[in-house]
Amino acid sequence: MLLVALVVAGCLYGVARLVAVARDPLTSLPFQSGWEPSEHALSRYHARYYPLAMLFLAFDVEMLFMYPWAVIVADAGIGAVVEMFVFLGVLMAGVVWAWREGALRWT
Repeated sequence: MLLVALVVAGCLYGVARLVAVARDPLTSLPFQSGWEPSEHALSRYHARYYPLAMLFLAFDVEMLFMYPWAVIVADAGIGAVVEMFVFLGVLMAGVVWAWREGALRWT
């Protein structure tokens, strides 16, 4: 299985090299929707972006859990409601911690 995976990955890499428009696309093509780039495509994000992104992912996962829960909550009963409030409490604790640590402060 490992050999098959390596062969497939190698073939895909070879096809990508054959059909590539440019040999070094980061220096020959703009990456910002056709605008002339003001920075390199692989430049680093500021460190303040990462806690905010993690906070977004926490709320994104919350929504992934809440939509199916909303469909079955009437059938599942009070246990499902308690479970959702525990889940929201854990998420709120994370938000309060992030707020206290300054993750929401951008300056």
